[in-house]
Amino acid sequence: MTNTQSTDSTPSLLFPALRYRDARAAIAFLVDVLGFTEAAVYGEGKRVDHAELARASGGAVMLGSAREDSTITGLPPGVGAVYVAVGQDELTRLHDRAREAGARIVEPLRDEDYGGQGFTCLDPEGVHWSFGTYRGHGG
Repeated sequence: MTNTQSTDSTPSLLFPALRYRDARAAIAFLVDVLGFTEAAVYGEGKRVDHAELARASGGAVMLGSAREDSTITGLPPGVGAVYVAVGQDELTRLHDRAREAGARIVEPLRDEDYGGQGFTCLDPEGVHWSFGTYRGHGG
């Protein structure tokens, strides 16, 4: 593994970017079931040109409607996997809320081999959303 040191003092921000056939429905699921908040949503009618959904504890995801003229060419809608690190209490609440909302739980709440606990569910278009207490080596 190569160790690279940045000389830039500006912190990096990471935004997973996803495309959906029905971005409005995806936004509703992410807000109502998985606890995101709408930071920005631009677009007319069913079309979402750009949306940013944030987590109160930090982090965000960007998404929009799948379009032929997208600058992200070749990215099919409803494809992706996102991991969100949360506290133990929130993990249990999110798991229960996702299950109660009828989300497909593909990995039940479990102890992870690498430490912590987690679960994975699918959003309405099949994106995998994993939530867990493991915060990685930097967190």
